Amino acid sequence: MKMKKIFRKPLLILLPVLFMAANGASLASSVPDKAQDKSAQSKAVQSQVDNASALKANDQRKKITEEAVAAIAQTQKALEALNKGKTDEAIKDLEVVTGKLELIMARDPKLALVPVDVSLVTYDLYADVDTVKAVIKEASEALDDGKVQDARRLMSSLASEVVISTTSIPLATYPAAIKAISPLLDKGETEKARTALQAALDTLVVETEVVPLPLLRSQYMLAAAEKLAGKKDRSADENKELDDLLKAAREELKLAEVLGYGNGKDFKPLYKQIDAIKKKAANGNSGSGWFNELKEKLSELF
Repeated sequence: MKMKKIFRKPLLILLPVLFMAANGASLASSVPDKAQDKSAQSKAVQSQVDNASALKANDQRKKITEEAVAAIAQTQKALEALNKGKTDEAIKDLEVVTGKLELIMARDPKLALVPVDVSLVTYDLYADVDTVKAVIKEASEALDDGKVQDARRLMSSLASEVVISTTSIPLATYPAAIKAISPLLDKGETEKARTALQAALDTLVVETEVVPLPLLRSQYMLAAAEKLAGKKDRSADENKELDDLLKAAREELKLAEVLGYGNGKDFKPLYKQIDAIKKKAANGNSGSGWFNELKEKLSELF
């Protein structure tokens, strides 16, 4: 299947990634033997993060139509029939495929891609900023020493993201490719038809949407912090909670920066805004609008 990767704006789910070699042994001294704990603030927003990813995937799944799924299933059935030498059965299957595709195109002639499947995978990194920096350093040193595979395994763990992949039928080419197969079968050119049918299936497009988890978590932490910052007469515990949320959000942003989900210029204004908010909120002060610029700049990374 030919894959067209499109990196768009963000999302998520849960699959711990450890800094381990393929054989289970750590690659270097700075690599932890087990996953490091998430912060209390990170754990507190996890359900919101999970829900956001699920909603995003569901939005994509809503675009899947029964006809599109049936068209692919019937195409595969036709290929199976050809493999078994059942030419007449394959022709009937292809007629069904053509009918399904024509119905889809009649509904929306401008439609370029019609989804048939959506998958979601989460790579969640259980490591702090210092550990990630150490692993990056070791990977760089491994490359310098010509240890490419060690470096590859180390770098493969450096991701904290949700990946949503949507497989679609390209309507500009797929219907025509299907229609061109029946004439080949009519001429008895079964092998050419089989090759053409497999080639048509290989043209399905896979769009990949990547959502950095540290950015998403920081977004929810800052939303909680904004609520507290706007509350008058905060208690001592609430003041501490606000401070902890701002610290945790900043740490998530640092992790996102170290992992390469943006560059230093993208993150400096965010750190500056968080520091400014901490000063405004000192001594229990409250106010509104403090987070507006911060939220705007953070949204630009999504």
